Amino acid sequence: MENLRKYGKAPFKVVLVHGGPGAAGEMAPVARKLVSVCGVLEPLQTAASLKGQVEELKTIMQKNSDFPVTLIGFSWGAWLSFIFSANYPEFVKKLILIGSGPFEEKYAAQIQETRLNRLSKEEIKEVISLMAGLNDSATANKLTAFKRFGALFSKADAYNPIMFESEVIVYQADIFQSGWKDAAELRRSGRLLELAKYIKCPVLAIHGDYDPHPAEGVDKPLAATLKSFRFIHLKNCGHRPWIERKAKKEFYKILISEVL
Repeated sequence: MENLRKYGKAPFKVVLVHGGPGAAGEMAPVARKLVSVCGVLEPLQTAASLKGQVEELKTIMQKNSDFPVTLIGFSWGAWLSFIFSANYPEFVKKLILIGSGPFEEKYAAQIQETRLNRLSKEEIKEVISLMAGLNDSATANKLTAFKRFGALFSKADAYNPIMFESEVIVYQADIFQSGWKDAAELRRSGRLLELAKYIKCPVLAIHGDYDPHPAEGVDKPLAATLKSFRFIHLKNCGHRPWIERKAKKEFYKILISEVL
């Protein structure tokens, strides 16, 4: 799989980082919207480790972008963009985090509990079975399980979604498991939040009020540690603002104003 898609023409001043890990391609709708105002890069993660993904992003930006750029990360991509900005601050003039996971371990337990409470009993049983399969080295087809697992949680994550088709190119279970393991340990140890002291650029977090990732787990830790931080809470909005019927327009209005 190629690890980059380009939208518009140079200079490429905006870089979109997808979630997952391993959900390459899901930021395409946002890229197509932003291309009306600037050139956009959509990196597609292919490295298995967290360190590998950081270095892959650096290589892509060195070869293709007119840095420093506005770096926009969604979900897992928000963490990856945060980590990248701490390691390579010269590449980033503004960091935007969309639907980020919490930055402290104490908030993490709420996520799965909230998601499961939004699913039926049958769906909960299926999620438990899928999780067991993904964690079992003997499971033959993890890609199918990973895709279904993502679909169930996407349902729980959305408030009032428009009809849409997933634009994920390929679901990469191996990248998810290895990359997430690295990042989860960073948060558990407290080292993830400690990286804030190395971030030099302004940071904006955009978060839906229905997102199962607790907003206070993003807002409070970052407000206390970053030099320049803003938080925008979108009403009637789930995890992916660009698919939300009642929040999509406001989301794009904010995003376009930030990249101009």
